[in-house]
Amino acid sequence: MNLRLITAGVLSKVIKDGQSLTIALERTLEAVDDSKDRAFVQALCYGVVRQYHRLDFILQLLLSKPLRNKESDIKMLILMGLYQLRYMRVKSHAAVSETVTAAKKKSWAKSLINGVLRQYIREQEGLEKQADQQSTAFNSHPQWLIDRINTDWPEQAKDILLENNQQPPMVLRVNLTQNSQQAYLKLLAEQSLHARPVSFCPSAILLEQPVAVEKLPGFSAGLVSVQDTAAQLAAELLDVHAGQTVLDLCAAPGGKTAAILELQNASVSMWAVDIDESRLKRVEENLRRLNLKAKVLVGDAAKPEAWVQGQLFDRILVDAPCSALGVIRRHPDIKVLRRESDISTLQVTQKQILKQAWELLVPGGILLYATCSILKQENEEQIAAFLNNHTDAVELPIIADWGIKTKRGRQVLTGDSGMDGFYYARLVKKGA
Repeated sequence: MNLRLITAGVLSKVIKDGQSLTIALERTLEAVDDSKDRAFVQALCYGVVRQYHRLDFILQLLLSKPLRNKESDIKMLILMGLYQLRYMRVKSHAAVSETVTAAKKKSWAKSLINGVLRQYIREQEGLEKQADQQSTAFNSHPQWLIDRINTDWPEQAKDILLENNQQPPMVLRVNLTQNSQQAYLKLLAEQSLHARPVSFCPSAILLEQPVAVEKLPGFSAGLVSVQDTAAQLAAELLDVHAGQTVLDLCAAPGGKTAAILELQNASVSMWAVDIDESRLKRVEENLRRLNLKAKVLVGDAAKPEAWVQGQLFDRILVDAPCSALGVIRRHPDIKVLRRESDISTLQVTQKQILKQAWELLVPGGILLYATCSILKQENEEQIAAFLNNHTDAVELPIIADWGIKTKRGRQVLTGDSGMDGFYYARLVKKGA
């Protein structure tokens, strides 16, 4: 089993065919038995995709003519070789020889890979300097995205781009129906797992080093889940009370649904709705593990008449479909797969869902709009337009010691307090 050849196949599915890195990896790793081998393939895939724009720029400098589209497997092998030489603790001779071997019987490809990688070793300093002078390569982002981030966040753009290329921290959400932040920190310490609490989020714990979930005390018993701090904030912002009926729209994979139920011990009627039936299975699995209950439904958030059954809700979380530009650290393939034209399309969908969700909210009820985007077009501009068109909607200011207060709502930029990029806005319906 040649791990580099396996990795090249995953990368080709993502970069050439446009498949999600998560899906491509999951399907491929099922056939890899050894945990260390799986970790190597995963690290190589994430690393190459994370640094794709820089690696590809350097590759074009090294090639006398571009590789053809049908030679994508060879291109992926060379990118992997470059990544190993630049970013991994793999000895250069091993990185070259193992990558060449992965080309199998293609003698022309072996010769090309060997020549390109050895040329990089000889000329590395000069090639890296050229990459540092080119915007897309230096930031390892597509230029349209660099421009959008600079336009929206000129003072913070440099830090955002840098954070997008870092490995994200592993954050835990303590199940507050069974435990407390401090009590779970003691359990971690007993297992020699170093962690610290997040001061502004009573359920969040930041691990110093990521670990497999099986090593987390009480994971299978539902004591804890994995969820970024920014996503955990939704539960408290929704301000759910006993006896209320709550709707989580676009709920899969169910982290926020569970967090809301964990924060509100008393009885609430919880609905979790998502258009993707396969992803809803994850919601059900998570709820079972955590011993929580919700009504899980397949449904289109933009067309609630098909599933809502005349129900109105006291609280609604609109976890809107978005560009996901705030979670690039966790899903670096976003930089490769996302197109600028996607943003306007998503904005229309968000507008439709917001409009429909508002009709399901009782007078005096609260709607929480959330995205994992950092673009104002999807966030504060979306909410400003909604408020202009709905005279019965009033914004409830979010007063907090996290994020940035914007014209409408509150924005977390990637890396702020270790968090993913996230946006929240709270709206209350007049007439209570």
